[in-house]
Amino acid sequence: MTNTSEETARIFEEYRFLLFSIAYRMLGEASVAEDMVQEAFLRWLQADEQAVQSPRAYLTTIIVRLCIDQLRSARAQREVYVGPWLPEPLATGEHPELVATAELAESLSFAYLLMLEKLSPRERAVLLLREVFDYQYPEIATILGTNPATCRQLLHRAHQRLGQHERRFSVPRAQQEQLTARFLQATAEGDVEGLLGLLTDEAIFVADGGGKVKAALKPIQGAKRVARGMLGALRKWFPPDLQPQLAEVNGQPAIIGLAQGKAVGLVMLELEPQGERIRRIYGVVNPEKLGWLTERQIRTLASSDWP
Repeated sequence: MTNTSEETARIFEEYRFLLFSIAYRMLGEASVAEDMVQEAFLRWLQADEQAVQSPRAYLTTIIVRLCIDQLRSARAQREVYVGPWLPEPLATGEHPELVATAELAESLSFAYLLMLEKLSPRERAVLLLREVFDYQYPEIATILGTNPATCRQLLHRAHQRLGQHERRFSVPRAQQEQLTARFLQATAEGDVEGLLGLLTDEAIFVADGGGKVKAALKPIQGAKRVARGMLGALRKWFPPDLQPQLAEVNGQPAIIGLAQGKAVGLVMLELEPQGERIRRIYGVVNPEKLGWLTERQIRTLASSDWP
């Protein structure tokens, strides 16, 4: 496969979405994931067609190995990152294929992507390929250049590191939207008591400014501290003339502040398993992470009772 024929490009386009889906979950960064996909395309153009028995397997091998290399270098970068690191938000409202199954939706959540940070790159690859994308152990072994028994050991080790992970998608979507709307109403009105009623006692607020925008350098814990910190943060991030909007981000409702068609801040909630209260709040205001949330990409959730 040494030419740039239309057939070569067509085959790659057939798998582009799969490659991006794997890369984003591996890296938690949409912009870098897209770079990995472009690099995979260049390598695909240079591939020896005699060596390609299955385009899907060949391309998956390229993207996974690129992401593993990227993760190894990213670890050093995140050690000097200013404040907490959060994933780069990804608008999913107009791309239902990203969350077509419960497993795909769960694996896009901030909680899941942050959970993956506890794993080594190879453990992360095996977990995603086996449990999210349904690859078989022999396929994963070929991708990683090892054997099925080692892949099973990597998955077992990943589960040991993660412990008991609670699935988020058990909370009905309408319930997520309703609680998000109530949260915004309470913050917009400066209603501390109303906000406290929505939070668990051990609620945590995590803000990612990346040193580009002023944000708490450590997570804030405890309902009262979170409520006060959240109100202060939103006043700084979302000025009175900025219209917050409800949109689908990473497969769930999120609050986005838009200015001139661009996102300047995002707030996303993680609910307790019963879906009645909020146990974690994520705020992303690092402008380098908001480029994938343009007005064109964001779909308002009109079904919500939005203040």
